[in-house]
Amino acid sequence: MIDRQAPVPPGSTQTWDGSDGPRKGDPGDADAPGDADGPDAPDGPDGPGSTVPLPVRQGTGRWLVLAGVFVCAACGLVYELELVALAAYLMGDSVAQTSVVLSVMVFAMGIGSLAAKRLRRHAAAGFGAIEAALALVGGCSAMALYAVFAWTGDWGGMWASGPRCLLVAFSLATGLLIGAEVPLLMELIQRIRRQDAGGAVADLSAADYVGALVGGLAFPFLLLPVLGQLTGALITGAVNAVVGGALVLGLFRHDLTPRARRLLLTANVCVLVVLASAAVLVDDFERAARHALYGPDVRVAVHTDVQEVLLTGGRGGRPLNLFLDGRLKVSGSDELRYHEALVHPAMPGRHARVLVLGGGDGLAVREVLRHPGVRRVDVVELDAGVVRLARTDPALSRLNAHSFDDPRVHVTTADAFDWLRTAPAGAYDVVVADLPHPGITASTKLYAQEFYGLARQVLGPGGRLVVHGGAVASRPRDFWTLDATLRAAGLRTTAYRVGGRQAGYAAGPDRGPADTARAHRDWGFVLAADRHTPRPRLDPAGPRPRTLTDASLAADVRAAQRTRVPGLPPSTLIHPRYGD
Repeated sequence: MIDRQAPVPPGSTQTWDGSDGPRKGDPGDADAPGDADGPDAPDGPDGPGSTVPLPVRQGTGRWLVLAGVFVCAACGLVYELELVALAAYLMGDSVAQTSVVLSVMVFAMGIGSLAAKRLRRHAAAGFGAIEAALALVGGCSAMALYAVFAWTGDWGGMWASGPRCLLVAFSLATGLLIGAEVPLLMELIQRIRRQDAGGAVADLSAADYVGALVGGLAFPFLLLPVLGQLTGALITGAVNAVVGGALVLGLFRHDLTPRARRLLLTANVCVLVVLASAAVLVDDFERAARHALYGPDVRVAVHTDVQEVLLTGGRGGRPLNLFLDGRLKVSGSDELRYHEALVHPAMPGRHARVLVLGGGDGLAVREVLRHPGVRRVDVVELDAGVVRLARTDPALSRLNAHSFDDPRVHVTTADAFDWLRTAPAGAYDVVVADLPHPGITASTKLYAQEFYGLARQVLGPGGRLVVHGGAVASRPRDFWTLDATLRAAGLRTTAYRVGGRQAGYAAGPDRGPADTARAHRDWGFVLAADRHTPRPRLDPAGPRPRTLTDASLAADVRAAQRTRVPGLPPSTLIHPRYGD
């Protein structure tokens, strides 16, 4: 922590080390022989009051230190955001996991600040060593976490929580090193030119906060989309090592012994070699990790503006699998059962105008278009990259029967919540919500009471809304919270549950290898209407599904009712309740 010194009043004889007044011959004595700087001489390596020779003017030296603070703060925030993103990406999008990362890191920063007090007499050497260590830890954190998740995530037993434990360890180590920076920088800047503690803290804080702003904006808008998580972290670590080493070895080299200079230079060179080697091998590493996670049959792996989209199989008789941010969204071995159960029970009655929310893979649209009398299908999908892949990938477009090429289908790239706010009232006979699981933080608003209030407004007379609610057996509270939320929005509901899942899970909140993660063995759906209680059934004039009958749907309704969790409150924007 920074020891705050009270500003010295005009005419005071108090010295920097806290004594009552200068003694003849002390560095703080203006009349002492050889004292070039008078009473404001800064601290130096040998203790309070000694002078640090600089290769530049004092003003330039201060600006260089503040520039170093700026860069180090930007790098530190990138490390922090990287760990938060990894917590969501690798282990499931959870407010709890994000909170753990941030709280552990902030706690560790406080401990690091306290520990740095012992290094103040060796501030330059300590700061240089800390920056080299921070560059190595922060730069390699993404690759290390990804490796542990990919190669040990399915070991089970004591290794089952290995990725989470390593995430906390990296948060702790990064926080300790970041927290130790500011006290040492405070000491270094005071050695250049002493000023009152309030002014020094203000200067350092300004550089620190502006650097944090730049790092916070660079991560989502530059590093992540252009370089990716792994390369972005490695380059950030390299920048951190170069700036930290240059600041100490260039500006404060006289504050170090020759041996300390050699050790610090060697450490920084070794860190840069490690980071550069990892950057060269990052593509091969990522391919190997993907094969460990998804098997050797990865055909497509792209990062869109929204998420990572990955396709496996789809040729040589192997079923196609679609992963979105590592979550198995579509499995070719069982997707027909899911999409038939999602769409067909909502189609009896008027269905000329259909709205599909989500469904960028085109599979729900395929089932809608099988019904005669459909004149227009509007698809609102957030990720244009998924729609583009559904149109152009031979295996996926064959699976969705080239549904996006039908002239009745109109695709809008937009957030479903925002789009519904301006949608025309009473415009649709059927609304199909094929959205990510409510347990994923980014999707929670799409399962809120306010969202269903907007969806209710776009339903025409006799209109129906069908919602995928995730697994009933493994997450019954989430499923019945969804039912309670639809009822709170003024809709009447009937729930049904379709079993017989294959291995893996579709659109669940967790992320992991499809054959080893906690598999969801069923799907839950809620059919809702505005003025009457709907009954899941098949359209007598419609197509015959291959996996559903009226009798099986009646049994699915009874199966869902047996799992009902009564008395659950609805989920709202300001009080999300999924995953409670």
